[in-house]
Amino acid sequence: MKPAIIITTGDPRGIGPEITLKALKDPAIKALADFIVIKPEDNTGFDAIEKAVGILKRKRADALVTAPVNKGAISKAGIPFQGHTEYLAKSTNTKKFAMMLCGGPLKVTTVTRHIPLKDVSRAITRKKIIDAVRLTNDSLKRYFGIEKPRIGICALNPHCGEGGKIGREEQDVIAPAIRKIKRFAPGVLGPISGDVIFYMAYNGKLDAVVSMYHDQGLGPLKMIGFEKGVNVTLGLPFIRTSPDHGTAYDIAGKGIADASSMKEAIKLAVKMRKAAC
Repeated sequence: MKPAIIITTGDPRGIGPEITLKALKDPAIKALADFIVIKPEDNTGFDAIEKAVGILKRKRADALVTAPVNKGAISKAGIPFQGHTEYLAKSTNTKKFAMMLCGGPLKVTTVTRHIPLKDVSRAITRKKIIDAVRLTNDSLKRYFGIEKPRIGICALNPHCGEGGKIGREEQDVIAPAIRKIKRFAPGVLGPISGDVIFYMAYNGKLDAVVSMYHDQGLGPLKMIGFEKGVNVTLGLPFIRTSPDHGTAYDIAGKGIADASSMKEAIKLAVKMRKAAC
């Protein structure tokens, strides 16, 4: 039986409706699942997400693929909104969740998400690192068929802090977290310098990387998979993927938007569902 996949078309002023239509016109994509397409009734796309969550809670669909919305536009409408990840976690009462980006041979989970760079050091805690690795480890087993995941933990500072000379986060936070992580994920490695770890993952020596902050992980991933990157929310009671790009207002309505990332998001949702069955 084909899985039932919900697609929310996102901000109607962005490229979400276009890339959804283009993806579903592809016979190879259309054959993968039975699709429930939800278009928003307002100009932000927020109400469509609510409808999708309701369907998923009633177990009437197997996964969710979300086209991009604009956080600024939603906030201006008077709705507190940090992003799809946070909204879906709150809607499902999910306490531990993380964002994993997939592109090419890389899978990258971030410990912190959309926060200022100056706040990253204070935001990193042993608990957050442990939670991110546990979610990554469990997901690699359940959804990607990797029995013994090899997960690399990225250092925060250049050269892993050079023994504390240019930062102590590795010694005081990251390394102690890794010692605890090894109890449930013996294949974990780190901390590994950021200028080495992605080379290792790209060349098949790691199954996933846990980065300390957003651009540390997404920079390398987008370099190799910009047009086909997929965002996965880990920890939810259902599968959720999305294209790894924004609303692209500048090209919306011109018929030139690339649907590659949306297609990849759909394919990954189907793959994850099949692996979990």
